[in-house]
Amino acid sequence: MFESLTDKLQGAFRKFGARGIVTEEDLDQALREVRMAMLEADVNFKVVREFTTRVKEKALGAQVLRSLSPAQQVIDIVHQELIDILGGAAPQLATSSRPPTVIMLVGLQGSGKTTSIAKLANLLKKQGNRPLVVACDVYRPAAVEQLVTLAKALDVPYHEEGTTQKPSVIAANGLEKAKRMNATHLLVDTAGRLHIDEEMMKEVSDLRSQLAPEEVLFVADAMAGQDAVTAAKEFHDKVGTTGLILTKMDGDARGGAALSIRQVTGVPVKFIGMGEKSDALEPFYPDRLAGRILGMGDMLSLIERAKDTMGDEDTDRFSEKMKKGTRTRSTGSGASGSHAAAVPTPRR
Repeated sequence: MFESLTDKLQGAFRKFGARGIVTEEDLDQALREVRMAMLEADVNFKVVREFTTRVKEKALGAQVLRSLSPAQQVIDIVHQELIDILGGAAPQLATSSRPPTVIMLVGLQGSGKTTSIAKLANLLKKQGNRPLVVACDVYRPAAVEQLVTLAKALDVPYHEEGTTQKPSVIAANGLEKAKRMNATHLLVDTAGRLHIDEEMMKEVSDLRSQLAPEEVLFVADAMAGQDAVTAAKEFHDKVGTTGLILTKMDGDARGGAALSIRQVTGVPVKFIGMGEKSDALEPFYPDRLAGRILGMGDMLSLIERAKDTMGDEDTDRFSEKMKKGTRTRSTGSGASGSHAAAVPTPRR
């Protein structure tokens, strides 16, 4: 999904070459390219603006490691900022102290909501839990049939009452069934539409009030770009979502939704869908996706090792050199007249 963005980011970093210092002018030029690459990848423009501003501030500030080349320094900062906009630490599902833990999945029709319920049930089952899925999307007969078919294939208990009963009644009966069978989780499939409307929002909000779920997960199609981000924001504002599931992350879209949705909605991505199979739902790890976007796993590992060997004094001293734009002559043999960044001896 991120091939084009990865190529352009790497191109921007390569232009630093082997320079001994990074001046503010150098950073501005590189960040212009980073900005354009992210905008072309359909990342929200406000997210891009805030991202590049923070990168510049940190690159010129005291957080830059003096033991690394400028290109590595900027890559490390960009990597950390990518992790931040993706949510920082890997989020966990909330769990009720009195089972079952109720999880509602909400979203627009076609986003993969019903499939995601089955995948989540399968994941929970593999972890030793006893989930029950409930079909409350009564406006699309195929949704009920699909959920039942998937549940049977995965040997997961389900509850459905067709398409003529009210969703509130189905949900209440499903909750009672979950309690009787000592289910650990109740996964509720809610109404979906091709677009947002007030009737759907009211029904989902009413179900939320009725069930008091521990989690309300919005399912977003990553290939829908900023439309998915906009829908996620509206659901969060009107219903109160607690997390996100990004589907179709194995597709060939530009990936802007993945980089925007956490910042715009304020709620974390908790799972990503990586295919159609029942086991193609994975917990979301911001650091892994950030590394994938940069496409520099080996270099990032090198940077992490270097961090462990450098001290704060070294870091601060080099930071001052960067801000002043001065060059340090190498003291190695035969190096007079040449320019290079001074590299301290790692502390042992």
